[in-house]
Amino acid sequence: MKSYDYAHRKGIEPIDWEGFVALYRSVAEQLAAEKVEAIVGIARAGLFAATAVAYSLRIMLYPVSISRRIDDRVRFKRPVWRVDVSPEVRGRVVAVVDEIADTGETLALVAQRVQELGALRVVTACLVRHSWANPVPDVCPHVTDALVIMPWDLSTYVHGRWQMHPELVEAMEVNQPED
Repeated sequence: MKSYDYAHRKGIEPIDWEGFVALYRSVAEQLAAEKVEAIVGIARAGLFAATAVAYSLRIMLYPVSISRRIDDRVRFKRPVWRVDVSPEVRGRVVAVVDEIADTGETLALVAQRVQELGALRVVTACLVRHSWANPVPDVCPHVTDALVIMPWDLSTYVHGRWQMHPELVEAMEVNQPED
């Protein structure tokens, strides 16, 4: 299966570690106002944001794994469950946290599962979303249609050396500004 279609992105937007801190703090402040009692974090990259938010709010983090990928390669058109939501969400106000909402589908699927398991209320949150995300997350401090490069996206360890993620290289080539 082909990787994500990056051609409709508008430019490239790197977010450094300081930018990440500003974004997760904004999410944490908004979730505190919602009186969130637990965080469900979406593996893999969503766990960066979810862990930071849960730690900041001093509440439990319950990781889940749902992805279109196997071994970092896109294999499915729709997200597939790998690790389900903990039953500990029952009776709590829960935030489902991911790093980015591209289509919004993953956040929506996890939120639905949290609701099915008996959460009192579910709030969806991410650091960044694209304008086409549907449904729109309840909490999201930054909207952009650029190709977002998070600090952990910068390099991967492949064949004994550090290099830029191959998918990111391809995506950046597609998104180079025209001369």
